[in-house]
Amino acid sequence: MTNSKKIAIVGLGVAGSYLLNRLSLDHEVTGYEMQKEGEFQAVCAWGTSKNELSKIMRPLGIDFEKYVLFNGKEMIVDLGANKDPRSIPLIGLVTYDKHQLELDLTKGKKAKFGTKATPTLLKDEGYDMIIDCTGLYRSFLPKVKEDLWIPCVEYKVSYGAREPSYKDFYIKPFEGLAGYLWSFPLEKGSAFVGAGDYRKRHNDALKEFSEQNPGTITKRIGRPIRISPPKYCEPFHIGNVVGCGESIGTVFPLLGEGIIPSLQCAELLVENLDDLTNYRKEVLQKFEYFNYVYDIIKLKFEGKFSMVRHFPLMLKTYNAMKKMEERFGLEVRMSDFKEIISTY
Repeated sequence: MTNSKKIAIVGLGVAGSYLLNRLSLDHEVTGYEMQKEGEFQAVCAWGTSKNELSKIMRPLGIDFEKYVLFNGKEMIVDLGANKDPRSIPLIGLVTYDKHQLELDLTKGKKAKFGTKATPTLLKDEGYDMIIDCTGLYRSFLPKVKEDLWIPCVEYKVSYGAREPSYKDFYIKPFEGLAGYLWSFPLEKGSAFVGAGDYRKRHNDALKEFSEQNPGTITKRIGRPIRISPPKYCEPFHIGNVVGCGESIGTVFPLLGEGIIPSLQCAELLVENLDDLTNYRKEVLQKFEYFNYVYDIIKLKFEGKFSMVRHFPLMLKTYNAMKKMEERFGLEVRMSDFKEIISTY
């Protein structure tokens, strides 16, 4: 049984809001979020696996189904003008109201919105533990030595009575697997359309897509995403500070998807609250497969990837993902993997 602790959680995104709810039952917990409650933005495309999120939220008494906005049937992968697009069957991939879920996780809990927590601010509060859920900023932990991040911009687009060009999940990778453009359906007649690219071609690509698929932009969000895996984001803890979620690299490098990995990381922290050495060990083990994907992407960035020489890396990635199809919300097929990597 974990002894009761006085805990500060800094950042109330996906991992922070979950931890605030989960830990408040047995501990004295305060959450800090620098965005004001009425202006709070849940950044990202809101795409996730319904199967996995339902399982994670059920013990908290939350029915994930009521947050689902769109149930996907296929993901269209645009391979450019010279190739037919690929259709990947989906297994529970959905978009959901991430904004509302994160707010609901904080309801009835001690959450301070509009407060920028700093080491100075928290110093005199006598916290036994400070959990850094500040994502890319990693505000309470040392700088990452190998920090690879991708700039992203996203629009929320309303198409009104006009049907959007893509009625299901759509992505178009950038050359060199340096990122991709996406269109994810939300409520009827609206979608998140965004792009992220290591080589910073995303703004032009997003502009071109928006001109070809016109709609009314109702929201603009821009922020970088860390794709360095946990292996390169140490230390995870120092003194009474411990990192969780994107602050320690739990974003799947191939897709830039961090919702489920960050929640899985949060649960590992709950289970190891009194043993941060074991927390580190379990995080590195849980997300070891991120390293294979990251190595492929780095090789592609550097123009050194060889389909023959580096096939073992591809096979490791495929095998890991194949075992977790429901977690990813899509069918994992080697033919898709090879075609996308060879094209881009």
